[in-house]
Amino acid sequence: MKVLAFDSTATAASVALIEDDKVIGEFFINTKITHSQTLIPMAESLLSCVQMNINEVDIFAVNAGPGSFTGVRIGVAAVQGMAMALNKPCVSVSTLDSMAYNLKSQNCVAVCVMDARCEQVYNANYDIENNVIKRLCDDRALKIDELEQELKSVSKEIVFVGDGANLCYNKLKDKMPSVKLAEESKRYQNAVSTAFIAQELYKEGKFLSADDLMPYYLRLPQAERELKKRKENK
Repeated sequence: MKVLAFDSTATAASVALIEDDKVIGEFFINTKITHSQTLIPMAESLLSCVQMNINEVDIFAVNAGPGSFTGVRIGVAAVQGMAMALNKPCVSVSTLDSMAYNLKSQNCVAVCVMDARCEQVYNANYDIENNVIKRLCDDRALKIDELEQELKSVSKEIVFVGDGANLCYNKLKDKMPSVKLAEESKRYQNAVSTAFIAQELYKEGKFLSADDLMPYYLRLPQAERELKKRKENK
């Protein structure tokens, strides 16, 4: 089973190809270049390097959110286009799940955080023990102060992962000595993790058609929030 996976939910972007339990290849960049300029060329280069035709891909996977509204849309649209053209199944993966997967070999509570601005983060927490990942809460958007209060009851080592990891760590490290930062190579979402999660979800029958694949947001885009606020104030 060949899975081609994409992530463009934050500043970093990546594309990965796996076959069963083997990583065939991956491209990862962490720049401020618009994902619409890089994602498809990365996929084309990856397939070219491994000498594989896109028709050989069995499943297309994507981190469908949460994350940057524009980034999420770009990744989902890219996968929709390829899967629809080839009539192949899609798998939608939570960005936060893919972050937790990076820490699968550690025994800890993985606190996956993406900077949502205004002292908020997109977050989900996971208990990881002996390579088993157990989700502790739903994906959500909350204030860092609220996350701090929740983490005070955790006795296990806490590891922050994601592009909001530094923000949370710097704010909480003096108050909570048990918190740590994931090492740099594991700190950001990566399409390799997305691909492995998608493979398991597909085996469980959790896949979609291209038509049914949708972006996953935890809150309205800023323009819609401002419009809603103006209407409420009238």
